[in-house]
Amino acid sequence: MSPLSHGTSQQHLDESALALNPFFGQANPVREMTEEPPKHRLAELPLAPDTAYQVVHDELMLDGNARLNLATFVTTWMEPQAGRLMGESRDKNIIDKDEYPRTAELERRCVAMLADLWNAPDPSQAVGCSTTGSSEACMLAGLAMKRRWTQRNADRYPGSARPNLVIGINAQVCWEKFCNYWEVEVRQVPMEGDRFHLDPHEAVELCDENTIGVVGILGSTFDGSYEPIAQLCAALDAYQERTGLDIPVHVDGASGAMIAPFLDPDVEWDFRLPRVASINTSGHKYGLVYPGVGWALWRDKEALPEDLVFRVNYLGGDMPTFALNFSRPGSQVVAQYYTFLRLGRAGFRAVQQATRDVAMSLARKVEDMGDFKLLTRGDQLPVFAFTTADHVTSYDVFDISRRMRETGWLVPAYTFPPHRQDLAVLRVVCRNGFTRDLADLFAQDLARLLPELRDQPHPMVRDHQAGTGFHHSESRAER
Repeated sequence: MSPLSHGTSQQHLDESALALNPFFGQANPVREMTEEPPKHRLAELPLAPDTAYQVVHDELMLDGNARLNLATFVTTWMEPQAGRLMGESRDKNIIDKDEYPRTAELERRCVAMLADLWNAPDPSQAVGCSTTGSSEACMLAGLAMKRRWTQRNADRYPGSARPNLVIGINAQVCWEKFCNYWEVEVRQVPMEGDRFHLDPHEAVELCDENTIGVVGILGSTFDGSYEPIAQLCAALDAYQERTGLDIPVHVDGASGAMIAPFLDPDVEWDFRLPRVASINTSGHKYGLVYPGVGWALWRDKEALPEDLVFRVNYLGGDMPTFALNFSRPGSQVVAQYYTFLRLGRAGFRAVQQATRDVAMSLARKVEDMGDFKLLTRGDQLPVFAFTTADHVTSYDVFDISRRMRETGWLVPAYTFPPHRQDLAVLRVVCRNGFTRDLADLFAQDLARLLPELRDQPHPMVRDHQAGTGFHHSESRAER
């Protein structure tokens, strides 16, 4: 998630902008070097395209290497053929469905494939759409839950009734944003002890007649664990028998909805559970597509109120749309269809299993070093979290994050939320492209640091916010 940007001071505007290499110049490099391009205002004159490219290219070299970023869930490698297709379709506005009917058809096919993958009772009746990522998909799912609740409580809302949404405190920050933006009370189930996600019975205790839904996370960003969606649905079934209140479940499968169908087919979390009304996923995470594409699906037309769907006479065609964004490139949807076509079920199973194998192998190596305690082992999401062992007092996870960054590795260190703020961890996200060879290099670099870290008199990073470029409140919005 990008922070809000602010203007710059006049002092910065007056500073010399960039020092250009004379070799960047074209026909007359001396003449072209007489005036440097400013950073914070438009220059009076244009630059040659190769010059402008080189200036931007050189500055971007200072970014971290995305392939070594173990904080992000977002795909950092695709095949060249996918890149070519994205380049060929990036000028197509996917919202113009009548002008780009084949792109629209690929989107429809992706929705149908996901409905089948997630065991919709009748995939032909499931409804869904592409989004810019799971954050938008979650907003749409939340809107649908609120609208269904509003229709059932029209006699009380917006007067005496205030809607609420029940989530685990580990839920993506986009759910808190949804509640803030659309005036829904957020009710959070805290962490307790070694339980780092939502507890079904505690979630039900927070429900009442004003609850629009409960969100279950299939793959927590804090530690990679699945929340018990089936047990949550069972607890809500029992709650309905006692109270008559029918509360739907939305499954935030930003990561896990593209892992569990292939590696954990016996785990019931999807539309096989009648209480699951909607599911989202990030195509740009374990859907194996570059950012940004997400997907939102509802089990049938009844789950998505018709009055939320706009039918617009746009550029000569009748176009139903349900989205917070409008114009955006069709390239990510094209890449998603390419990936579905390219891999099929067997290919996805092989890719995701290889990624999980790397995660579990690396987790064992970290544990075998003797200085660390694993919270998870990469056997659900290909993600594991670990902290320092009780006997380690000379350094902490923030020291490790800072020192690993010196060798190019971006490893997030963060504290858990209430009631486990005493726990600080490192998290490693394994993705397609993070190979066993790279994992071995990571383990070697970590092991090489340990003797020096053990000799420290105490942990050296005093400012934990400065000690790591990663803060989990930001990662929770990473979609």
